[in-house]
Amino acid sequence: MDPTVSDLTDRIRKAAAERKPLRIRGSGSKDFFAHKLEGDVLDVSAYRGVIDYEPSELVLTARAGTPLSEIEQTLAQGGQMLACEPPYFGPNATLGGCVAAGFSGPRRAACGSVRDFVLGTRIVNAQGEDLRFGGQVMKNVAGFDVSRLMAGSFGTLGLILEASLKVLPRPEQEQTLRLKMTAAKAIETMNRWAGQPLPISATCYIEGALHVRLSGSSGTVAASRMGLGGELLETGVDFWSSVREHRATALQGKLWRFSVRSTTPPLPLAGAQTVEWNGSLRWLATDAPDDEIHQTAKQAGGHATLFRGAPGQPIMRLEAGVLALNRRIKAALDPMGMFGPHRLHAEF
Repeated sequence: MDPTVSDLTDRIRKAAAERKPLRIRGSGSKDFFAHKLEGDVLDVSAYRGVIDYEPSELVLTARAGTPLSEIEQTLAQGGQMLACEPPYFGPNATLGGCVAAGFSGPRRAACGSVRDFVLGTRIVNAQGEDLRFGGQVMKNVAGFDVSRLMAGSFGTLGLILEASLKVLPRPEQEQTLRLKMTAAKAIETMNRWAGQPLPISATCYIEGALHVRLSGSSGTVAASRMGLGGELLETGVDFWSSVREHRATALQGKLWRFSVRSTTPPLPLAGAQTVEWNGSLRWLATDAPDDEIHQTAKQAGGHATLFRGAPGQPIMRLEAGVLALNRRIKAALDPMGMFGPHRLHAEF
């Protein structure tokens, strides 16, 4: 066994024996997303490196501590990419943190989420057992899909040691168009375009303008650009990076994330609103009361998550049945509550 893995496993077993909770950490770039950060830090950043990558197979396997920047550089050499376009939120973001957070970027509506691209994982559970789930091909899952369950768990279900992800070819060309319009018009436009055969890989309404990214062959992008109109944004790469990494002014401060139907009108709340993913993802920078936020989300048929800006406050409010399901999953995979207690839920 790799000495780093042996050390991590020994620490988990010792912590379990002493009933001391652990907080799994790569670079800490996602530490802002938490109700509470409890437990001794279990640093996995030393377990790094690409294990296997064959461009013709469209699969990459790497250790959890591998920097995302290294992963993307490796894929770029093969003309490929992480299609879910995960945000870093820090220069040293790791692959393990990417999977554990489950955050997806602007390309999510067109290509899928982090969870959609996880093929397999190697994890260590609360008993210190080294386990493997899934594999390196798409059709190999039988029974409970633990690998994809790890995506979005924030290290509360087990320690991710390695992950295998499906990757996709980089598009031949990308262009970004900017169209000034109201939020209501932008939402209607996004939904109308979503029903047409257009090479749209991202949409974002922010600060009074709708931005749309076209990705594909040169001919397809050129033809679509002529039909959609708007002005060509020369700084398209920087724009999408600022949205993905939340550097844009409208994404600063106390930030809420709304998941709603794509056709939902602009939310009747004060604050700067940003609309992504063809209308289904809404960001709201506001100091509005929490009750008003959650009530608005519920009336829109969705839910709201406190994404950033208020440590110690509950991140989300789950219906009783959903909360019970989350509790049962936690009990099944981490019965002693070893990993990240109260990170996602105030109740456990």
